[in-house]
Amino acid sequence: MNAPAEKQNIHEYLAEFDDIPGTRVYTAARARKGYWINQFAMSLMKADNRERFKADEKAYMNEWKLSDEAKDALLARDYNRLLDLGGNVYYLAKLFSTDGLSFAEAVSTMTDMTFPEYREMMNKGGRSPIGNRSIKGGY
Repeated sequence: MNAPAEKQNIHEYLAEFDDIPGTRVYTAARARKGYWINQFAMSLMKADNRERFKADEKAYMNEWKLSDEAKDALLARDYNRLLDLGGNVYYLAKLFSTDGLSFAEAVSTMTDMTFPEYREMMNKGGRSPIGNRSIKGGY
């Protein structure tokens, strides 16, 4: 990835982030898009909010300015979709925790691996960078 040069258009530079396979770089645009998802997730830091959410997820989510798409993704615990909608994985960790999942267990659901497979892969040093550096370049 090239550093932003004076001659390079900032939009072209930011578009390069979309060329990283399996990665959603958290940009200012994503932050703006996912503001309410992240505010909702951060609310789960408080025990009383976690209890209210667990008692009636839909009712609690209706207190937030969440799109129907975001609500559906939250109910389904579709973390990849939530990331696409601007969720930040560190904020979403409050939801993982509310569900009693470890960070690694929750993140494993974002892959095509079971949690034991994911844990083993990570214990062996993570994914190989071969084939995981560029969608366009294939490397």
